[in-house]
Amino acid sequence: MSRPVFSFRPNVKKPEHEKAWKILMDVPAGQRNQYLVDVILEKEERETLRQLIQETVREELKSGGMEQSATQEREEIPNQMLDFLFQMEQE
Repeated sequence: MSRPVFSFRPNVKKPEHEKAWKILMDVPAGQRNQYLVDVILEKEERETLRQLIQETVREELKSGGMEQSATQEREEIPNQMLDFLFQMEQE
């Protein structure tokens, strides 16, 4: 079986295509195939992880497991911290 061929033709009029092209061109020529493989697999793994987290949170919400932490008494933010944040906002 011969190796499959894939052609990537970005539309440089689209900002995300242009950005992707620039990133790909920064990868050394002999490493671009592996880079694309790594990026595709990482995206797939992230999506799988996102779905797992989403399902876990849904299950916890259904069972009421997260209800306890939501109703716990919250600590007040010290005035010094609020003053610091206010000063940072003004700068």
